[in-house]
Amino acid sequence: MPATVQPPESVTWRVHIDRTMWVGGVRGLMLQALHPVAMWGVWQNSNFQEDPFGRLQRTSDFVGLSTFGSPDEAEAAAARVRAIHRSLRILNHDTGRTERLDQPELLLWVHCAEVYSYLEVARRAGLPLTGAMADRYLEEQRRSATYVGLHAEDVPGSVAEMEAYMAEMRPRLRVTEEAAATVRFLLWPTLPENLRFLAPGKPGYFPFGALCYYSLPGWAREMYGTLPEVPQAAVTAALRSFRLAMNSVPERLHDHAFAKPTREMLDRARGRLAAEGYDLGHGLYGLRDPRRWPRRSPLVPA
Repeated sequence: MPATVQPPESVTWRVHIDRTMWVGGVRGLMLQALHPVAMWGVWQNSNFQEDPFGRLQRTSDFVGLSTFGSPDEAEAAAARVRAIHRSLRILNHDTGRTERLDQPELLLWVHCAEVYSYLEVARRAGLPLTGAMADRYLEEQRRSATYVGLHAEDVPGSVAEMEAYMAEMRPRLRVTEEAAATVRFLLWPTLPENLRFLAPGKPGYFPFGALCYYSLPGWAREMYGTLPEVPQAAVTAALRSFRLAMNSVPERLHDHAFAKPTREMLDRARGRLAAEGYDLGHGLYGLRDPRRWPRRSPLVPA
């Protein structure tokens, strides 16, 4: 059994260990919010209105667990998520009917908007991934889709399949009042308890939120119309600068952005990987380098 759900040899590891995940995560929430029923599900079943940043943190914790946790940890967390989803209902304002939250269409949209945001932001920010590696990442993410109750074969497993899915979904998307409020919240969020020490620097958050917004596809920005347009070349340059700056933050310091259980899970992952012979001298982030693996893999080039 592997030490982690996605080993360092996977493309998922290269994407999810990169600090551009913070931009990708917020961008993903903004994109997810364009599906009316999915947005109503979040709005009616969480405290998102008061703590949107906390929801991002909880999402990042689950993504971290399903990437760096042990298979048993990931399966246990997935079972909890599926049980919660089964118990929740949505009032569909278009039909007036109450619906299940765990509808496959909604789960698929949330999954695709999230993982494709991670991939697109990371590549645009300068993470070196070939087209084949991008396809492999989406293929690997079919496994994460099964954690929320989807069937792997129903999930886009390549960039071409993902782009076709996004094009198919666009006529079903729109900006509801809740979606517009979501973007405003994400541009100026309430900080969760463990990040309250950052409150004095909160005005500096707006450029980050704006960067997430401007990284959205043009059609999504046009739908929202929240901020005036800026040259996309400047957005790409800002994403690259963000990546360089954030990836230079020491790993143990960066870990404090996560909740305590997630920090403990990452420590367990370090222990398991070290026991398997991986070189943890440069932390989990350093395992992007194949020279630190106990054996070479043909899947990811050095």
